[in-house]
Order: sequence, then C-alpha cells, then structure tokens
Amino acid sequence: MSTTVPVTAQIPGAKKQTPEFVQLLDPDGKRLSDELYDPWVSDVTGDQLASLYEDLIIVRRIDTEATALQRQGELGLWPPLLGQEAAQVGSARTLRPDDFVFSSYRENAVAYCRGVKLPDLVRVWRGTAASGWDPFEVGMATPAVIIGAQTLHATGYAVGCKFDGVDSVSVAYFGDGATSEGDVNEAMVFAASFNAPVIFFCQNNQWAISEPVGLQAQRPIADRAPGFGIPSIRVDGNDVLAVMAATRSALDRARNGGGPTFIEAVTYRRGPHTTSDDPSRYVDPVVAKEWEAKDPIARVEAFLRSEGVLTDELAASIQARADEVAAEFRAGCLALKNPEPLSVFDNVYATEHSGLARQKSQYKAYLEGFEK
Repeated sequence: MSTTVPVTAQIPGAKKQTPEFVQLLDPDGKRLSDELYDPWVSDVTGDQLASLYEDLIIVRRIDTEATALQRQGELGLWPPLLGQEAAQVGSARTLRPDDFVFSSYRENAVAYCRGVKLPDLVRVWRGTAASGWDPFEVGMATPAVIIGAQTLHATGYAVGCKFDGVDSVSVAYFGDGATSEGDVNEAMVFAASFNAPVIFFCQNNQWAISEPVGLQAQRPIADRAPGFGIPSIRVDGNDVLAVMAATRSALDRARNGGGPTFIEAVTYRRGPHTTSDDPSRYVDPVVAKEWEAKDPIARVEAFLRSEGVLTDELAASIQARADEVAAEFRAGCLALKNPEPLSVFDNVYATEHSGLARQKSQYKAYLEGFEK
C-alpha cells in the first residue's frame, strides 16, 4: 500500500495528516497502489513512463555538464539539481502550453521540459545576458533570485487568469527555505482570498543552503497551507509518477474553480547549494548515503526493467541521446559571445546621467589603455 496523505478534508477522500506522503513507486521500483491517486496516472503507459525516464536522464546529464563547465571556468556559478529531477520533471510534464511557471534558480529541469533552448539556460550564469529567455515563448518566467518572490508573481498571474475567465493555471516553484519568507505567506493569503488557480510547488530538499529543514519547520511544511485555507498534498518528490499524479489532481482542481493547492515534494539536494558551496562542512555522509539509495532515476529504471519496457538497447540509446544533448549544451554555452564591456552602462537610467557618463568615460579610457 502507498502512504497517501492529502492534508485537508477540502480534498474529497483526504486522510488524516501524518509525516508520510503519496508514493506510487517505492525506492526499489515496486509499484504501489493508491485508490485516491492511481486514477490520475491510469493513462500513463510504459512507453510514456520511459519517456519520463529519458527526461530524467537528460536533465541530470545537463546538470552534470553545467557543473563541469563552472569548474572549468566557463560559468560564474551554477545551482545543481542532483536528486530533484523527479520533482521537477514529474510536475512540469503535466502542464499545458498555456499554463505559466514562476520558478527559483534551481528549476533547470522544469525549464528544459518547458522548451527553453539549451544556451538560454546558462546565459545569466555565463554573464552574457541579464535574462535567459523570452517568458512568453515558453510559458515560464525567468528565475527569481530573491527568495520566494516568485510566489507573489504566480498568485498575481493566477488572479489575472481568473478575471480573464480562462482555465490556465500558474505554478510557483520554491524550496523549503522560502517558506520562512514573508512573500510566500503573503502569496498564500492572496491566493486563498481570491481563490486563485495557482499551485504552490515546494521542493523540500531538506536544506536552506546549510540550514536543515528541521530548524525552521517543526511540522511538515505541507501543514502550513491549511491554515491559509489552502489544501495541501505531501508527495514523495523522488517518485516521478506520484509527483505527476499529485500535480494533475491540483491542476484539475484549479481549472475547475477549486482554487489553490500546496504541494510539498519531499526530496533531497544531493549536491551543493551552488557551486560556491561546500556541503561536506555540514552534511552527514550517512544521511546523504541513505538518500542516494532513494535515487529518483534508479527506481524508475528498476520498474521499467521489471515491466520489460526498458531493455539494455533502449537504455544505451537514451544515454547516447543524453550525451548528445550535453555536447550540444556545452557547444551552445561556449558559443555565447561576451557582451561589449561598455554595454554595462546601458539601461541604467532612462535619460542621460552626468555621473554615469563620467564613469563610462573613465572606464573607456581604462580599456583603451590595454590597446597601447
């Protein structure tokens, strides 16, 4: 049996809150039954799950390549997502093109699933642009670096969808640390007040940089939402199938006038906060090893092999495809042209400013000094 726990009776069939969560694939790849959430993924075929597996392999390969690029001096910084692939892919692949995503800086797998071009993932991290992509081309805003701010943006967008009479849904991605920010709590107040079609998708990866989640949350984070009048679901964030089921149920609720839902995807950040961080200073290696055994990719692979869907040939083909994407990603990154140095003064003020003009003149003279 699975451990299904929607936290509030506002969802039909909801059970009493416990520290457990919705799980359809256990860490060994065994399929678990769940009468409440099985219907939401009953149409997912073996081939479709294999496609999700391919997504997981590719986004991990992209992440590995980006980390390598940063270590080689080609990126200024990179926020790895190792271990969080299922939470991002499982939720993003449920969205329609007319839905809109508001994310933090770690949702690179979501961006990939939304169709963001590979070089656009690293423009900001390479310092060649102030923004990565056109949000309206892919239905995803560029990442918010201010922690939790995107939840307000998502709520405002959702209220607009409601006023426009469309059934599009906005999704805000954020981490456990963001739930301690005022912006997130304010966003939930407004979302509940306006019955906005928004999903608050919290990836509880157990760490707010170096602060463990237990220091800022004495109860499961999903417990907080009902206090705002928002139903919540706690799901195994390393189970791509369970994440898909939970997100589909929340999307259906939002599209049919049910308002916001809070999803807590329980996962683990297996890498550093960013490439400037050293997690060995604060992570217990025993705990890290335990989470490694719950790897989101390994459990899908085990299930697909047990079902006869994933053969050695298909697995090799998927890995080869991931390597091709990584090579394309690297080439696209290295092909990004550095901005013209004096362009740093562009778009600072709407009209000419004497102080800025003086600084620009001084910087120009400095640069010309290298040409002599």
